[in-house]
Amino acid sequence: MNISANGVKLIQQFEGLRLKAYQDAVGVWTIGYGHTGPDVTPGLVITQAQADALLARDLSRFEAGVTRLAAVPLNQNQFDALVSFSYNLGLGSLQNSTLLRLLNQRDYAGAAAQFPRWNKAGGKVLPGLTRRRAAEQALFLQPA
Repeated sequence: MNISANGVKLIQQFEGLRLKAYQDAVGVWTIGYGHTGPDVTPGLVITQAQADALLARDLSRFEAGVTRLAAVPLNQNQFDALVSFSYNLGLGSLQNSTLLRLLNQRDYAGAAAQFPRWNKAGGKVLPGLTRRRAAEQALFLQPA
């Protein structure tokens, strides 16, 4: 399964676009649409085309991860919400989450109820994460 244009738009909206490397709320060097990794260093500047390419590459990794971890059928909106969640928090967070455990028990409503719990960075509630989790939850609950 691949993320839809709607899912990509959600990620872009919440990640924002920065063409110069910056440190996120917990000090991780980030660039483009929330891209992180050893290739992101202080002073790095990229183009819009490079940001788009990084996003596409990153999304393919998260699409594959969600596909591997979710052992139950997903509609497009559920898949998109889980890719956005994982893109922001990492596949390890999804893999070890109550959200995934409930989902894989076919408790879709219970899984959806877990999204708001993931609104902290560095132990602090961040309004942007609260809004993002609410948007992901609403998308997850939306019939395809």
